[in-house]
Amino acid sequence: MNKRRSRPNWFRIILLVLLVLAAGYINSFIVPTIQPLGVPSPTPTIAPEALVAEAETAFKEGKLLPAVDAYKRAVSSRPDDPALHIMLAKTLVFAGKYKEAQTSAEDALLLNPGNSMAFAVRAWALSFQGEYLQAEGDIKRALELDPNNALAHAYYVEILVDSYYSGTGSFEGVEKAIEESKVAQALAPNTLETHRARGIILEATGNYEEAIHEYEAAIAINPNIADLHLFIGTNYRILGIYDKAVESFTRANALNPENSLPDLYMSRTYATIGEYGKAMQYAESAVDNSPADTNLRGNLGVMYYRNAYWPEAVEQLAFVVKGGLASDGSQLESLNLAPDFPRIAEYYFTYGLALSRLNQCGEALQIADLIISRIPSDELAVENANAIVSRCQQNLAQTPSAPLSSPTPDPVSTDTPTP
Repeated sequence: MNKRRSRPNWFRIILLVLLVLAAGYINSFIVPTIQPLGVPSPTPTIAPEALVAEAETAFKEGKLLPAVDAYKRAVSSRPDDPALHIMLAKTLVFAGKYKEAQTSAEDALLLNPGNSMAFAVRAWALSFQGEYLQAEGDIKRALELDPNNALAHAYYVEILVDSYYSGTGSFEGVEKAIEESKVAQALAPNTLETHRARGIILEATGNYEEAIHEYEAAIAINPNIADLHLFIGTNYRILGIYDKAVESFTRANALNPENSLPDLYMSRTYATIGEYGKAMQYAESAVDNSPADTNLRGNLGVMYYRNAYWPEAVEQLAFVVKGGLASDGSQLESLNLAPDFPRIAEYYFTYGLALSRLNQCGEALQIADLIISRIPSDELAVENANAIVSRCQQNLAQTPSAPLSSPTPDPVSTDTPTP
């Protein structure tokens, strides 16, 4: 009853209160900022706008694949934006990845079925795959949705011209392309696509100097697009300005070394001026880039023949006539001999000439007969077919011990027809 109460220890109480408050602060503000063990740090998110800017810079520098990669990352960051899919599709076309470009354009259409630009870019991608009817349907739909879509008018020019070159389009399509190029000029006179389209139609109608002017205007906008240098080189070559043609093809090759066309065109250019050694080297490079392309094998065979490598010429040109499996595993399809295809005719008669040089006249005479019966209006081909017959007659007249007489030069042409 008389026990005295102990006084409270205020120091201990205050200390406990401070510890409780400190624990609450740590739990609320410090613990959430601590990364748990074993959990990877999050990757910083880059805004799609920054990725688009990165892609545009790469495109201007001619770095098409890095530009494609940046656009793909932008699409991954914002997959519901059709504009990003369209920008990716356009860049894929310039990079030569036409099927991927078609897919990206179709992704944009899934997001917005009424997008004029998505239809236009898909049409452009389809035309490079030889799907001209579907491409024309898409481009018409694009222009229905937006008659003022300047790029759609420009793409329409290419579709019509390429369709005409392929044999599926008519000359009326070329006349339509002239109109479309003028509409594109009126709507967007200073774009690369407009100058490119105008150059293509001028080239198709034989206005080569004007076409060069348009391609130069496009190159001034972006000097790092390989196709533009390829186009301008073909026009210089047609005009006989071979040094500038080679310069343009070399630039195109540097910008896109995987493309076989610059090597092919340089091969034909050097053959035209009689530099067959260089022509053969570039023909070999073209085949290395696209070993399954029968046309490139035919060109290589011609260049082997011009350098007197007759067995090698026969080996390559046989793929044109018969198709077959190459030593590198490439499967090649034969090319049919038909009127209006002078390059294929050249492959056939060069094959016959090479066979006759090797005294394989049984097959050589069959080739000569095929040429005379199938393309009698091709004067150069018939002339060479007669040369095959003449050489085989000389071979037959030779005695085994007598040396072959000095043959007269074959009337082979190395001129390249207008693309």
